[in-house]
Amino acid sequence: MTVTDAREKALLESVPTGLLIDGQWREASSGKTFDVKDPATGRVIASLQDANSDDATAAFDAACAAQADWARTPARERADILRRAYDMINERAEDFALLMTLEMGKPLAEARGEVVYGNGFLRWFSEEATRHYGRTLTAPEGTLRMQVNHKPVGPCLLITPWNFPLAMATRKVAPAVAAGCTMVLKAAKLTPLTTQLFAQVMMEAGLPAGVLNVVAGSSASSLSGPIMADERLRKISFTGSTAVGKKLMETAAGTVLRTSMELGGNAPLIVFEDADVDAAVEGAFNAKMRNMGEACTAANRFLVHEDVAEEFTRKFVARLEALTPARGTDPESTLGPIIDDGAREDIHALVTEAVAAGAEVLTGGEKVAGEGYFYQPTALKVARDNPILTQEIFGPVAPIVTFTTEQEAIEMANDTEYGLASYLFSRDPSRMYRVAEQIEFGLMGYNVGVISNPAAPFGGVKQSGLGREGGAEGIEEYTTLQYIAVNDPFAAQG
Repeated sequence: MTVTDAREKALLESVPTGLLIDGQWREASSGKTFDVKDPATGRVIASLQDANSDDATAAFDAACAAQADWARTPARERADILRRAYDMINERAEDFALLMTLEMGKPLAEARGEVVYGNGFLRWFSEEATRHYGRTLTAPEGTLRMQVNHKPVGPCLLITPWNFPLAMATRKVAPAVAAGCTMVLKAAKLTPLTTQLFAQVMMEAGLPAGVLNVVAGSSASSLSGPIMADERLRKISFTGSTAVGKKLMETAAGTVLRTSMELGGNAPLIVFEDADVDAAVEGAFNAKMRNMGEACTAANRFLVHEDVAEEFTRKFVARLEALTPARGTDPESTLGPIIDDGAREDIHALVTEAVAAGAEVLTGGEKVAGEGYFYQPTALKVARDNPILTQEIFGPVAPIVTFTTEQEAIEMANDTEYGLASYLFSRDPSRMYRVAEQIEFGLMGYNVGVISNPAAPFGGVKQSGLGREGGAEGIEEYTTLQYIAVNDPFAAQG
């Protein structure tokens, strides 16, 4: 065993493998476990308790029992817990980074970046917790004093995806804690280990029993189903596919749940003729290859003006060809594996279909031989009608298509049911405003390829979802408004 192997083993052994219910790590009532694999090798690295509907119900009962006391907890206490957790994760940053690399596959350098980003939500919402203001005003007629208060929405169900194991958990848990809500967090079965360690840190930081309950299992519906059917549930926050989000919204209608849905994306990246091509290549590379392209914000369609298409494509392909696919713990690794073999097959099927429809493979286009689920970084030259432009690729594949006019680029960008992230490269600030006014996306990066930040409201339009996470708006998703009317004591004197 190498030193690295020994460190990995020690870290994995330190991660709780049970269900966190009412402040205690428990075994699943099913008596079963499920395996977590390293996608770089395909080998099992841990086995977790496999929760079922009984466990989900117990977790939700604990959240409901804790809600009243937690809602009355002073905002300063909630803020202090979040800040302590932030400091503790900073101290264990290397552990969290390594754990994400082991279960999700991203290179260590990227995993370290996610620790900084994900942990930032704890710091941000520790500050927002004490600054969540209501307002008072006088009715226009002068007859009433009006007070508007923010109250915790109540027990929440939080469902996170596998691609950003820390950031997706902190982005939901931190505002819920800040607002005074209790919750059940259902972690993705492919990458639950980081969530387990995060929950342990939250408990060590002083979070009371029952406020955060964590369950994971081989059947997602058996966990979400009984909670969604419970009339005590007040909110669901889900990040995942549009298809699953629609089903959850249908169910949520039955009890008129508050919903936050961060769903699929088909992000356009537009390079205009006046762009700094080198800056555009760098931004495009970051927007596409971050997280191996397994991100809902990943650039999915590269719309390049015909005047700069040759230069942009040549330089962008060179960047892709310089990548080194390898296990994320390898110091040479600059590209990790796809999350599992099924996802890799889906990516390859999209490339195969695109080529059959006339796409030219500029580089890549094949699975990497050997262990693990690696896929070659790929660039395709495609026509406007190629079917790959309508799909969310979720992998290291970049379809490049040219355009002639600004209006044509806007129309091509908007030609999708999705509306999450978009990217624009141009030296003309007025063009940035013109395009932003017409483009149908909740997020837009101008001359930048990485746009997520805890201080920014993250979310989309159209079939990319509802609501916002992060920013001043993030805590609003976990509160409800109460208006109190009081007779104005001066009205009678008038």
